[in-house]
Order: sequence, then C-alpha cells, then structure tokens
Amino acid sequence: MTKAGRMAWQAALVIACAAPLAWLIVRAAGGELAEPVEDITHLTGEWALRLLLASLAVTPLRRIFGWRGLAPFRRTLGLLAFGYALLHFATYLALDLGFDFAALAEDVGERLYITAGFAAFLLLLPLAITSTRGWQRRLGRRWLKLHRVVYAAGALAVLHFIWLVKADLRDPLLYAALLAVLLGVRAHHAWRSRRARAGA
Repeated sequence: MTKAGRMAWQAALVIACAAPLAWLIVRAAGGELAEPVEDITHLTGEWALRLLLASLAVTPLRRIFGWRGLAPFRRTLGLLAFGYALLHFATYLALDLGFDFAALAEDVGERLYITAGFAAFLLLLPLAITSTRGWQRRLGRRWLKLHRVVYAAGALAVLHFIWLVKADLRDPLLYAALLAVLLGVRAHHAWRSRRARAGA
C-alpha cells in the first residue's frame, strides 16, 4: 500500500469512528435525547472499549492471516480509543461531578467500577503520549515493554464495564470473551516463540 493510500484509509477510519459521536451530539443539540449526559457517557465508554479491542486485534490478525497492511492502523485505532476514553472521563468529570476533584477522589476510592475505569484511563495516558515514532526511537526496547500495558488497560476497562452494569451482562461479557481470545492468541504466540528459541 502506498503512503497516500494508507493515509486515505486512515482518514476514512477516523471519520467512520467519529461518526457515532457526531450523530449523538447532533441529536443532543436537537433535543432528541432524554438523558444526553448519560447517553454521551455510555457511548464514549463503549466505543473506547471497542476501539481498544480492535487495536489489540491487529497483531493477531496479521499473524494468523498474513494481513501485513493492517499494521499502520494499530496506532490509529489505539489513539481513537484513547480519544473516546478521554471524552468519557471528561464527560464524567465535567458534567457529572462539575470538576469536583474531591468527589472524584472519593468515587475512585469507594466505587469499584470507577476505580477500574480510572486505572484503565491512567494506563492509556502514557501509551497515547509515547505513541509517536520519536518516542519509539527514544525508548527503544522499553517502548515495547511499556506498550504491553495496553492488555492490563483492556482488562481494567472490561472490569469497569462489568461492574457498572447491574442487570444485562451480555455486552460486557462479550467484550471480556473477545479480550480473553486476544490474550490467548498472544500467550500462544509467546509460548511458540520461546519453544523456537529453546530449540535453536
């Protein structure tokens, strides 16, 4: 794929992923939402999780099916996931808490689903900051070690969703199953790599 083609696909991906939020905002501005804050909070959180899992799926899909052209989209998906996570947190902090940081600290300390969600956001923050090639060069091998934290962030985000939902657990458990599959594929690849090195 040429550089121009890759940029066009990435632009299309960004537009497609921003479309749900844009449509929700249009509906909110038109007064079509009964609970606009709750709806925006829910949408941004769920899309953050979806895009995070999509970014984690890029490497397994490349390895299993040989889709090398997917590689450049992993960072794009990861940054989109962080963007939705940032909006999710900002909506909660600004519109739910009114920038009351004492209330934030209390929620983080006392409500498990917020503890998990806040921890996932804090883990994603340095990954977003160091996502550039410049940081990759500066950190060297440490960059790979740092960015493996994304799996812990994914697990915490799934826990956040599971603990948040009190009745219908089908959606959060589906995301948990997808994450388990992705972690299983990664563990299997690591095991095969160790065996290959041991054999060599």
